[in-house]
Amino acid sequence: MRTGSKVLLAIILVVALAAGGGTWYIWNGMKPLPKEERDITVTIDQGTGTAKIASQLEAEGVIRNALIFKGYLKWSKEGARFQAGTYAFQAGTTFDEIIAKLNQGDVVPEEMIRFTIPEGFTIEQVADTLSKDGIVDKAEFMQLADDTAWLTDTSSMVQAIPDNDKLRHKLEGYLFPETYELKKDSSAKDIITRMIQETEKRLTEASPSWETDMKKQGLTLHELMTVASLIEREVVVDAERGLVAGVIYNRVGEGMKLQIDATVQYALDKPKERLYYKDLEIDSPYNTYKIEGLPPGPIAGPSVASIEAALHPKQSDYFYYVTKKDGTGSHLFAKTFAEHQRNIEKSKQTAGE
Repeated sequence: MRTGSKVLLAIILVVALAAGGGTWYIWNGMKPLPKEERDITVTIDQGTGTAKIASQLEAEGVIRNALIFKGYLKWSKEGARFQAGTYAFQAGTTFDEIIAKLNQGDVVPEEMIRFTIPEGFTIEQVADTLSKDGIVDKAEFMQLADDTAWLTDTSSMVQAIPDNDKLRHKLEGYLFPETYELKKDSSAKDIITRMIQETEKRLTEASPSWETDMKKQGLTLHELMTVASLIEREVVVDAERGLVAGVIYNRVGEGMKLQIDATVQYALDKPKERLYYKDLEIDSPYNTYKIEGLPPGPIAGPSVASIEAALHPKQSDYFYYVTKKDGTGSHLFAKTFAEHQRNIEKSKQTAGE
């Protein structure tokens, strides 16, 4: 064989071997790794390019070869729709499965905390509930609820709360009672902010024109929330919320003391199942048996129904009401004190019904 022919043959053999070796290299690099039961967690930050994503996947043991994965993305025109987030892959996942997951943003669900704050809860009860569930430190929560300077730039509602040293807790009545779901690592500030945002949202639910309605009643936002909280703590039967709101406005309009038991309960260090006459003498700016007009602020977190009743009271000539003792939670209403006294006797008679 001539020398030239030998050289040509050698070149052909080298090219063939190289081509075969390249094919094997690519085929081997695309092969899924052996399957494993464990999840491999990979976090893709916002703005991360496909080259870095490929390197992360190789480094974490999701794929064999980053270079080949990048080539595959280019060949298949993929990678432009990848979404940031934390993903759980398994060794043994194919390129196409990885691409589909990244395109869909099929991220690991974040761990969440879930808690429910009942309607009519005081801020102390809110703090106790969250503290008992290990969600917040009660002392920190209460401190943030009282010293609200950190909120003034983010909430117009908080800005509307007056600086009044008679307020027991500044954010009382402004943390909406609801079932919440937040990220597991949410701070006390995060929780308070979220609950205030919910209150702002629910004002519109109570009335899309709540600001206009509020002005018609001659109220500030703080007074509105205060009246709503009184209704919340006094009324069980929804149909009576508007009537009780009307009684409150009637009494305030005539300069009469409100004499609402719920305000005395709020003033006490430890609320009682039953109030005695001596309790009505407690010296507190919240004791509406002694002060005139509304207390300094809300006494609980009102529901949408109570806010709506405060905005749209039912007009009547009633100035008094007393709870029936038949277990229904409904009231007997009266226009005069004499009629009210008779209703008190009627209420006692309903105890055995």
